[in-house]
Amino acid sequence: VQLQASGGGLVQAGGSLRLSCAASGRAFGDYAMGWFRQAPGKEREFVSAISQNAITYYADSVKDRFTISRDNAKNTVYLRMNSLKPEDTAVYYCAADQTLKYIRSGTNDYWGQGTLVTVSS
Repeated sequence: VQLQASGGGLVQAGGSLRLSCAASGRAFGDYAMGWFRQAPGKEREFVSAISQNAITYYADSVKDRFTISRDNAKNTVYLRMNSLKPEDTAVYYCAADQTLKYIRSGTNDYWGQGTLVTVSS
């Protein structure tokens, strides 16, 4: 499956962005999807995941601020990010795997290219 992320940009602290990740190549509904991020000088970290039946998971650092969702008709997963903080600045990557636990561990099969989110203070 090929993944194409978009929607990053520059936003002030407290603002919002919505990231999108469009998938192609395989049956989208068969895949769990997720988002990771990598800040400068740091390791890539799990942000959020959504199972094939739309059960959602979040890192503690983004819980209650970020919302992951999926639209199987559009083969797209979204990450709505509210109340953004400077520490949310990172390159955000979408991820896919037929097994949810591999996304949550970052050992999933498929990665999209990153989209940069910059939050100014």
